[in-house]
Amino acid sequence: METLLIYLLVGAGAGTIAGLFGVGGGLIIVPALVLVFAAQGIAPEILTHMAVATSLATIVITSLSSIRTHHLKGAVDWSVFRVMAPGILLGSWLGGVTAHLLPGAWLQLLIGIFAVLMAARMWLAGRRRAELPGVDDSHLPAAPLLTGVGALIGWGSAIFGIGGGSLTVPFLSRCRVQMQRAVATSAACGLPIAIAGAISFIVQGWGEPQLPAWSSGYVYWPAFFGIVLASAICARFGALLAHRLSPQLLKSCFAGLLLVIGARFIWLNAGLLFG
Repeated sequence: METLLIYLLVGAGAGTIAGLFGVGGGLIIVPALVLVFAAQGIAPEILTHMAVATSLATIVITSLSSIRTHHLKGAVDWSVFRVMAPGILLGSWLGGVTAHLLPGAWLQLLIGIFAVLMAARMWLAGRRRAELPGVDDSHLPAAPLLTGVGALIGWGSAIFGIGGGSLTVPFLSRCRVQMQRAVATSAACGLPIAIAGAISFIVQGWGEPQLPAWSSGYVYWPAFFGIVLASAICARFGALLAHRLSPQLLKSCFAGLLLVIGARFIWLNAGLLFG
């Protein structure tokens, strides 16, 4: 019961932050689960893989609601999604394979570096002038290249245990896709990332002798259910709270949180870089 309460708290925190800052919960769930799994005494060789895999599994559920909302508003560009999806599925599967081949410490280090880079990007974006809304005048690459970009996004997202929004939205925005459509299409792309990534982690981790009970490969179901139950409720609370606070303050706070998380992971594993 105590363990389930911890996972409910992780889900509540991730859901609140996701609703508050308008980001996917994976950037919070993965570091939180790393800490919780370590406190539970799970082997350090596999706990980071479990955190990433379980985060991806939760995104399968949470992304469905997001996709439905964006679709009802007519904001998802399904033609772009159909071209990117095959690459995303392949890339996400290979991301799970890549993560499985990496030692846990290296995986943590990469997640730390990624968190710091995302913090820097959010801080720099906050200093630029807001993008003016306008007519969608997208300049997307040809279909084969767009599928290849989907593969790279899926690969990176599966390694970091995220839904891909922090990678897909900047890409589509650079291609001059209107921001609302970029965000909505990115949300749709998060579903195949999560499905293929989670299944890959299940297959790669199947039979791992150090895994705890109630695991399917690297996906740990008690954490999955606790996070899904609490995050769905608390995301609404976070979204309501966001309307009461300054958007610039929210971005700065979240960038600071990512910086702290990333710096901690890098510090703990700095020996890999300098030792």
